[in-house]
Amino acid sequence: MTAPAKLLPRRVGMLTPSSNTVLEPYTSAMFAPFGETGSVHFGRFRVVEISLSQDSVSQFDDRPVLDAAERLAEAQLDLIAWNGTSAAWLGLERDRALCSAIAAATGMPTTSTMLAYDRLLRDMGVKTLGLVTPYLTEIQDRIIANYAARGIRVVADARLEDRGNFSFATYGAEKVAGMVRDVAAARPDAIAVICTNFRGAPIAQALEHETGIPVIDSVAITAAHCMASVGLDPARVTGWGSVFQRVATLSKTGTNPAQDTPLPTD
Repeated sequence: MTAPAKLLPRRVGMLTPSSNTVLEPYTSAMFAPFGETGSVHFGRFRVVEISLSQDSVSQFDDRPVLDAAERLAEAQLDLIAWNGTSAAWLGLERDRALCSAIAAATGMPTTSTMLAYDRLLRDMGVKTLGLVTPYLTEIQDRIIANYAARGIRVVADARLEDRGNFSFATYGAEKVAGMVRDVAAARPDAIAVICTNFRGAPIAQALEHETGIPVIDSVAITAAHCMASVGLDPARVTGWGSVFQRVATLSKTGTNPAQDTPLPTD
């Protein structure tokens, strides 16, 4: 009798802002149901402030991100994700170009938080959005304008006027919940909690039940998208909001492809 083939573990790498203290513990907890069949690994590069100053914008230049990606890739990963939201205000093309550069440098499929958001919101047919962030007005207004350019109208938003980045994690989940409730009053198609160092994931499920509106947290959407991309079933993850079941359903219909950037062919 032939022994059943062993399931190879799937390894996901996350590129992480250096001052972020939320996404690693949350993401690790989300991957916990997979045991040894799915693991997540992290590499950091310097991000200490979120604003439109030149110093802040330059934190997201390709070179330090590529250096971190190349070190992370030495763990022989199945996928690399930029687990950050800078493309929300710098433009989605920024992430597409960065993911292409990482794929070319490492030979590995690459995605990002904002590409995961873009795919899910399009597949959900979202036309109106509630937006919750800890960011400054100059950042928030850029995000709203970028969504408008893609045909999604932000009908309500809440912000904390904080330039962080470390400080974003110091706000408790109930603070984030209050902001979500505020924007839910406008009855958007969905609510996005955009920041991977903000505590939206633990309160998403309860607020979805309370408001009847999908609450899509940045850490959760990144994890769910990466799981589906490497062949892990996001539906196994419970307690963190409906995003895992939504991504699982989309991946089964073939609308959530395994990678956002092609592998290099030369």
